[in-house]
Amino acid sequence: MKFLANEWVLVPLFGLCVFVFVMLWSDKAIAWLHKRSLGQRDEVIRLLRLMGNDVEEKKVTILILLMSFGIGALVFLALWPSVLAGGILGASVTIAGWQLPLLLVRMVYEKRCSQFTDQMVDGLTIMANGIKAGSNPQESMKRVVEIMGSPISQEFSQVLYQMQVGDSFESALNDLGSRIPRPDVQMFVTSINILKETGGNLAETFQTIVTVIRERQKVEKKIQALTAQGLMQGIIVTMIPFILMVVFLVIDPSFIKPMFSTTLGLVLLFVMLALQIIGGVVIKKLVTIKV
Repeated sequence: MKFLANEWVLVPLFGLCVFVFVMLWSDKAIAWLHKRSLGQRDEVIRLLRLMGNDVEEKKVTILILLMSFGIGALVFLALWPSVLAGGILGASVTIAGWQLPLLLVRMVYEKRCSQFTDQMVDGLTIMANGIKAGSNPQESMKRVVEIMGSPISQEFSQVLYQMQVGDSFESALNDLGSRIPRPDVQMFVTSINILKETGGNLAETFQTIVTVIRERQKVEKKIQALTAQGLMQGIIVTMIPFILMVVFLVIDPSFIKPMFSTTLGLVLLFVMLALQIIGGVVIKKLVTIKV
C-alpha cells in the first residue's frame, strides 16, 4: 500500500490505465458520441423529409448544436464560479439538448402518422364508393385529394405525382407505406397491389380495412382512457422535485444553496436527476401499450 501511495508510482499507473482505457474503448466512445450528436441530426432530417419538408443539413446541425452545446454553455456560465456544479448541470443540459430536437420531431411525425390513419376511414370510404361507381383506384384517390385535407391529401398527391413522372402505381404505393409505417397503411398498400395482379373486389376490401381500422381505434381509445391516470401520475411525480427546487430558490435561496455548493449536494443532485430519468422512462414503458 505504501508503494501505491508514492506519487511517482501512482501518477504513471493512472496514466497507463487511462491509456489502456482509451485504446480499448475509444472507437465505441466516438461511435456513441456520433450517434448521440450528429447521428441525431441524420434521423431528424430523415423524419422531416418523410413529412414532405425540404430541409438543409447545415441549418439542422446549427440548431442541434445551439440547443445542446449552446444552452449547456449558458448554464455553465450562469453557475460560474462553481465549476463542478456548472460542469454537471451543463453536461446534463447538453445531453438533453442532443435528444430534444429528435424527440420533438418524432412526436410531430407520430402525430402525423396517427392523423393519416384516422383519415383513412373516410378516405377509403370515398375510394370504395368511387370504385363502385366505376372509377379506378387512381381516380378515386384523386377524389380523396380534392375532398379531404392533410396529411392524407398530401400523401395521396405525392402518389399521383410519382405516377405522372413515370413511376408505377405499385412503386408509388410502396413509397407511401415507407413514409407512413403503420399496419393499416401496409394493409391498404398490400391489398391494392395484390388485387391489381390477381383481380378482386377492391371496394369490398376497402370496406373491410375501414372496419379493421375502426375496431383498432376503439381498442386504442379504451387503452388510452385506462392508462391516462398512470401517465399523469408519472408526469406529476417526475416534476415535483424540480417544482420544489424552484419554490425554495424563490422563497429561501440559502436553504437550497448547499445542494449546488457542496460536494455531497452535487452528488445527491446528480443521483436525483438519474433516478428521475430512470423512473420517468420506466413509467412511460409501463403505460405504453401497443395495439
